[in-house]
Amino acid sequence: MENSILSLLPPVLALTMVIFTRRVLLSLGVGIVIGSLMINSYQPLDTFKQIFSVVGNIFVVDGDLNTWELYILFFLLILGMISSLISITGGSRAFGEWAMEKVKSRVGAQLVTFFLGVIIFIDDYFNSLVVGNVSQPLTDRYNISRSKLAYIVDSTSAPICIIAPISSWGAYIITIIGGILVNHGVTQYEALTAFLLMIPMNYYAILAILMVIAVVIFKLDIGLMKKHEELAINSNGMDKYNSKELVDSERTIKALESGKVGDLLWPIITLVIGTIFFMFLTGIQASQGEINLIAIFENTDVATALVYGGLLGLLVSVVLLLAKRIPFSDFRIGLWNGIKSMLPAIYILLFSWTLIEIIRELGTGPYLASFVNQYLNIAYLPVLLFIIAAVMAFSTGSSWGTFAILLPIAGEIAALSDISLILPILAAVLAGSIFGDHCSPISDTTILSSTGAGCNHIDHVITQLPYALIIAVITAVGYMVLGVSGSVMLGLVVSIFILIAVIFIIKRINVVKSNTTQNMHKVEK
Repeated sequence: MENSILSLLPPVLALTMVIFTRRVLLSLGVGIVIGSLMINSYQPLDTFKQIFSVVGNIFVVDGDLNTWELYILFFLLILGMISSLISITGGSRAFGEWAMEKVKSRVGAQLVTFFLGVIIFIDDYFNSLVVGNVSQPLTDRYNISRSKLAYIVDSTSAPICIIAPISSWGAYIITIIGGILVNHGVTQYEALTAFLLMIPMNYYAILAILMVIAVVIFKLDIGLMKKHEELAINSNGMDKYNSKELVDSERTIKALESGKVGDLLWPIITLVIGTIFFMFLTGIQASQGEINLIAIFENTDVATALVYGGLLGLLVSVVLLLAKRIPFSDFRIGLWNGIKSMLPAIYILLFSWTLIEIIRELGTGPYLASFVNQYLNIAYLPVLLFIIAAVMAFSTGSSWGTFAILLPIAGEIAALSDISLILPILAAVLAGSIFGDHCSPISDTTILSSTGAGCNHIDHVITQLPYALIIAVITAVGYMVLGVSGSVMLGLVVSIFILIAVIFIIKRINVVKSNTTQNMHKVEK
């Protein structure tokens, strides 16, 4: 069953259940149990032992703490506490009032969120959580649904990080590319140069970013996103689609009237600067030989940097709150409410990490990759690899895992067929991985985007899916053009042209529907 078509059963079953039942933990749990049973020849005791071992390895590996996963969980708790304390100080309310004076429209509020997502490109985890939390007060003021906020956050995290060489993603990809180029004797450019040349070849990332701008400016709300936005507007943001009720507080603490914008900004600024500082510090400490920006980001410990930066931000928020002399009981409850607000995301991550490990042992990724070797028509290689990478990332919930498995295979295929296509083919793998990761409900980035935005996780997945699919179809056409013509720029230009046409069509349809609705209301009156 391992490395066979049956290895697709656990992830497909889990994803199907998530969509139809909307019960994430139950769905992931079923996938975990089914996958483990398959690995252990349906022996219940061995299945239990394996699941127990996999879960245990999330916390301890070979007798040592597994700092990566633990620190990510710890950072979530820290961020929850920071958000809660900022709310109590009145910082969120003050920021909302200030933003109302500076930002005069719903479009402006969404563009501010987009801009934050673009400039915070160092790491997707950091981007998703920080941008979502900082933007909430502003988007809430204009009754923008949390689903829309999550979409903007998610579409300006991984798509930005994957085309930024000075980021955790960039360093990781550059390292893999460097090995591929050396293995196949490609000497005309270094790994960093190759990465930079591949940026305009990553059609999905570029189109996804452009789509966000179009969605915001032209109000391209489609599918369930339209319903979420309408309910948010008509009910002042308090509807079943917005997830303000996710925090089941033991007690609601009224925000202080004396709050200032600085009560929100200083903890966040400290968190950002602290995290960047420790990313550089850990990268320098782990680097050997020549130290440069690429080496630093290649060796940086993102999880450790997030925790240390988060602790500094939490310290500042604690000091600002205690300076206002609130009762200690309110302070204690504020911390606990912040912790509880992050527990749903932590549960999902724990189940997701467990399922991903089960999927890895089943060999789902290598099985999907094996399909690539069956289709070696040069013209179809970019689009074929884009699709294979998308399916793999969607099924495994890991774009990084897809990079590690499929990029070397893609390099080998290029070497055997046409080495001049190596960069477009590698770029297609990156694009497909981002698309699959963008859609997958078990992806870390998807989970953290919904968490940072305070959005119900499945609501985020379902409302984002139509936009991701539209971009994916256009991207596939672009790679078809690239494969047939051999021109990267022609493929990109055709993709952008089609995107513009699609935007115009969606906008036109929305206008027609809006006019029809208004006419119906007039008739009823």
